Amino acid sequence: MGIASDILADRDAAWAALQWLQELGAVDPVGDAPLDRYDLAEPVREAAPEPRRPAAATEPAAMPAPRLDPVVVARDAALRAATLEALSEAMAAYPHCDLRKGARNTVFADGNPKARVMIIGEAPGRDEDMQGLPFVGRAGQLLDRMFSAIGMGRDSPDTESALYITNVLPWRPPSNRDPAPEEMAMMVPFLIRHVELADPEVIVVMGNTPAMAVLRQRGITRLRGNWTQAWGKPVLPMLHPAYLLRNPYAKRDAWADLLVLQARLRG
Repeated sequence: MGIASDILADRDAAWAALQWLQELGAVDPVGDAPLDRYDLAEPVREAAPEPRRPAAATEPAAMPAPRLDPVVVARDAALRAATLEALSEAMAAYPHCDLRKGARNTVFADGNPKARVMIIGEAPGRDEDMQGLPFVGRAGQLLDRMFSAIGMGRDSPDTESALYITNVLPWRPPSNRDPAPEEMAMMVPFLIRHVELADPEVIVVMGNTPAMAVLRQRGITRLRGNWTQAWGKPVLPMLHPAYLLRNPYAKRDAWADLLVLQARLRG
């Protein structure tokens, strides 16, 4: 019993001593052997994560500018023209047709704007581009002779016998190539306004290009000599004088068409 009592007393004393040390702040347990903490490596401490910075406010992406429709621009510019002079200026200032970049002049019209007959050709050639007037080269000289045969001309002061002449395109295509569909589409609004302002009694379209622009048809050898309607006006398709220069046998067809026109004007 004496040995048991001693063990219990030592245990109680040890427990009391441990509680006293804990109250003093000695809470870390130690091993049996002494430990030199100065020889221990510094503990690796993880760097505190940097605070997340708020994302910078980004500028909203600029919306691309809407692409202008050249035909709509042409239509608006043409409708704003109240006179032939204003229409000529609007055409000369129209920036969306690249043909103007290689042209010397904007070829607007020639003749008497009060004439009963308005002739619409294709596009300026070399001579027309240099002089700024439609139908002044070899084809133009033939045109003058053709209409002189029925008593009409661009220089006539009499509106009954005068001619007013223009083209679908006011600028010469390179190498006198045929106008591209998009080039024609840009200029048709100006041509429609041109007809409205000049207000001719009849229109003569000479060649495939004006037939396509005005009548939306091709095949001038089939269309020629037959009256039709467009833009509220009677329209007579005829062979282009340049075609007649290449095909002299077709001049008899052109003469027949001139007589058809003369009969209409007299009737």
